[in-house]
Amino acid sequence: MTITIRPAVPDEAAALAELAAVTFPLACPPSTTTADIADFLRRSLSEDNFRAFLRDPRRVLLVAVEEGRLVGYTLLVTTPPTDPDVTAALTTLPTVELSKCYVHPDRHGAGLAARLMSASLARGAAEGAAAIWLGVNQENSRAIRFYEKSGFRKVGTKTFLLGSRTEHDFVMERIVGPSS
Repeated sequence: MTITIRPAVPDEAAALAELAAVTFPLACPPSTTTADIADFLRRSLSEDNFRAFLRDPRRVLLVAVEEGRLVGYTLLVTTPPTDPDVTAALTTLPTVELSKCYVHPDRHGAGLAARLMSASLARGAAEGAAAIWLGVNQENSRAIRFYEKSGFRKVGTKTFLLGSRTEHDFVMERIVGPSS
């Protein structure tokens, strides 16, 4: 089956929220409660959130589409980071954040994540970034291995509030263009 990677369109907000509801829990530590996951999905990855992301010129949503169905997505944020821990950790500017990178579990291991990552890195560079950064939960060893395989390296740590718990993330960075 053919998978196309392209920018998301406004009428895909509901499908993106549905995909997020399937994929986001897979990235959470095992100790994360169902209530905290549901709260995060409602506050951060709802259909309304995705509509706002799609309207925001500082955000780029790329989707992987197979036979009309969304099977993966990434979200790039083109504004400078505001978290002081992230700012202190980064080594290269200007930078773009890879805020979301998710593939439907039915497509894990098929190379789709690598294709989606490649498209996201190219888009970040096209947006003027010399580097791409991301935060990943320190307990998410599968994602960390994928990011390292994709050329990212750990440069620091930050915290992330997930419901009632403070989670600890690695800040990872990959150079994508000339640094300033």
